[in-house]
Amino acid sequence: MSIAAVNVRNQFRGTVREIIEGPVVSEVDVQTPSGLVVTSVITTRSVKELGLAPGREVVALVKSTEVSLATL
Repeated sequence: MSIAAVNVRNQFRGTVREIIEGPVVSEVDVQTPSGLVVTSVITTRSVKELGLAPGREVVALVKSTEVSLATL
């Protein structure tokens, strides 16, 4: 399946900045060219299957039905 076939409007190109690997899930920080950092929590198995590592170029696909905000 290509990225074009995925129905996700919010897509961010970036580079993996850091991976915090856990036994089941991992946090993957992706930095966009503008400096925005998007964090994804995915299975550790997926991290390995995708060959993710710091410096690897990726596309972050964001699809969500809810975004929560709080005031400062």
